[in-house]
Amino acid sequence: MDSVYTTLSRQSGLMNEMRLVANNIANANTTGYRAQGVVFSEYVRDRPGNTSLSMSRAEVRNTSLQQGLLTETGGQFDFAIEGDGFFMVETPAGNRLTRAGAFSPSGQGDLVTMDGYRVLDSNGAPVFIPPDGASIDVGSDGTLSIEGQFLGQIGVYRVADPKMLVREGSTQFRTEGDVDPVENPVVLHRFLEGSNVNAVEQVTRLVEVQRAYELGQSFLETEDDRLRGAVKTLMR
Repeated sequence: MDSVYTTLSRQSGLMNEMRLVANNIANANTTGYRAQGVVFSEYVRDRPGNTSLSMSRAEVRNTSLQQGLLTETGGQFDFAIEGDGFFMVETPAGNRLTRAGAFSPSGQGDLVTMDGYRVLDSNGAPVFIPPDGASIDVGSDGTLSIEGQFLGQIGVYRVADPKMLVREGSTQFRTEGDVDPVENPVVLHRFLEGSNVNAVEQVTRLVEVQRAYELGQSFLETEDDRLRGAVKTLMR
């Protein structure tokens, strides 16, 4: 049965990767989306007689932090980060990080995400937008001003250890590591960052994973027939 268990462990990993690749393709046009992948690892178990049994695992998710395409939208409250860093937003579950910069002013004067979460400044406080926000000037570092009067600065934060990022939803992340403001951020006004998914590569990878899965399934069916035949022979 060792061959069956080894193949099943591989099939499980391929299924995990298939789900992630399909999700990447579905979010190829999602603002600020970061592509996901899986990390395959080998688990080796010692066996009697100086032998071993090798199985594969693919449960660890890997997030690509490569920058997506920056597109000029002309939107007054559209922002994109050029280079490293994340916007920080306030959610009911705590502060979260995102690269999706499609914001808008709320009725209370706060700059919020499409989900209604408040955007935080470089000091961790909500960004306030006056009622006449149409005349707001935005500096290249994310500073906001109106008629020369400083209002605040959109916060851009860097994660000390990107491996500590945990995805929540399509475009938000939480981290259990240290988060610090970027000293010299580059924030583009009236721009949005698109998904960093390469749709052609992802579709190609999906086909490869599907074929590998089908090959494993065919092997399992063949091995099942072999074992059934062996059992019938022994029972005669």
